Amino acid sequence: MTKKAKKAKKIKKPSFWLFASEPGRAALEYGLFLAGQSILKRMPKGDGHPVLVLPGFMATDTSTRPLRRFLDKSGYNSIPWGIGRNLGRTEYIDLLKAQLLDLREEHGQKVSVIGWSLGGVYARELARNCPDQVRQVITLGSPFAGLNEKTNVSWLYNIITGNKVEDLDGDFLAEVLKAPPVPLTAIYSKWDGIVNWQTCIEQDQRNDIQNVRVVGSHCGLGHNVAVLMCIANRLAQPTTDWELFKPNWATKKLYPGLALG
Repeated sequence: MTKKAKKAKKIKKPSFWLFASEPGRAALEYGLFLAGQSILKRMPKGDGHPVLVLPGFMATDTSTRPLRRFLDKSGYNSIPWGIGRNLGRTEYIDLLKAQLLDLREEHGQKVSVIGWSLGGVYARELARNCPDQVRQVITLGSPFAGLNEKTNVSWLYNIITGNKVEDLDGDFLAEVLKAPPVPLTAIYSKWDGIVNWQTCIEQDQRNDIQNVRVVGSHCGLGHNVAVLMCIANRLAQPTTDWELFKPNWATKKLYPGLALG
């Protein structure tokens, strides 16, 4: 393969405009979230099973509070990750595995895991390591398909961890790329200003795997109305009869490219 061909396949980080507009767009999405409470109340009600919610890089449980409140109001038992700020450390996996096993024992049910950004990478690893404990995984703008690609926060990752994303172990990257053996929904936005949306898409093809595109920012995915509606639908799926998410005629514009239900 020529150098020119290699460059053509290189995934670029999102544009400066998308990155700079993230705070404003996320704030707008939060306003729409507050205004859309009456719509969200009509979403399918849950069966009370536990849902572990993992924040993104440099974020804490505070960032997932709107999402967890929505889950609680929808009839689920949301659980924060409780580790503090997500600094991108590999030892989090062992801590989360122990927490997952405790939750399964406490609730007597499999645990759904939602991971935002880097949190979604941990969610997939949990499901890969403990498939018998995980009901399903939902990722929000998680760059599992390109962890070694530069993003608009790579510089911060390099400073915090002392490692460069480009130097991540190849065997580890190959393992992360594999879809865990549980139902998986990868939610992403082409307007993501932090990571390239192409790295947030699952390539494996199974009947219980789906990529769902929404319109929104990276920092607003946790309170984006379209995302929450999709999450409510996914969590309400029975464990024995999985169906793909299909919007109805009233919400089809919120999910570009998806077939109507």
